[in-house]
Amino acid sequence: MEFKKVAQETAITLQNYLTYQAVRLISQQLSETNPGQALWLSEFSERHPVQASDLYLEAMMAENKELVLRILTVRETLAENVLEFLPEMVLSQIKQSNGKHRRSLLERLTQVDSSSTDRAQANSVESDLSEDSE
Repeated sequence: MEFKKVAQETAITLQNYLTYQAVRLISQQLSETNPGQALWLSEFSERHPVQASDLYLEAMMAENKELVLRILTVRETLAENVLEFLPEMVLSQIKQSNGKHRRSLLERLTQVDSSSTDRAQANSVESDLSEDSE
C-alpha cells in the first residue's frame, strides 16, 4: 500500500477542513461584531470554494489581507488543539464503525444462509412429497 501518499492526501483534506472550520468560526464571530464584514465573507466564500483552501486564501489575499491573517491564525490554533487527539479518536471511531458494519454483514450473511437453507429444506420436502404421491 502507498501509506505515505494516503497520509499526504489525508493531511491536505484535513488542512482544507480546518480552513473551512476557521472561516466558519470567524464568520460566526463577525456576525456578532461586524455584520458587514460577515456578509462580505459569506459572499466571498460563495464565489471561492473553501474546499481548496490554498486557492481560497490566495484569492482572499487580493481582497482582504487582514481577514486572511485572521483565518491563518485561527486555522493554526485549531490544528494545534485538534491534532493532538485526532489519531486516537480516528482509530477508535474506525474500529467501532468497522465492528458495527461487520456485525451487520454477519447478520445479513447468516440470514441469507438460513433462508437459503430453509428454501433448500422446503424444496427437499416438496420433492419427497411429490415422490410419495407418485
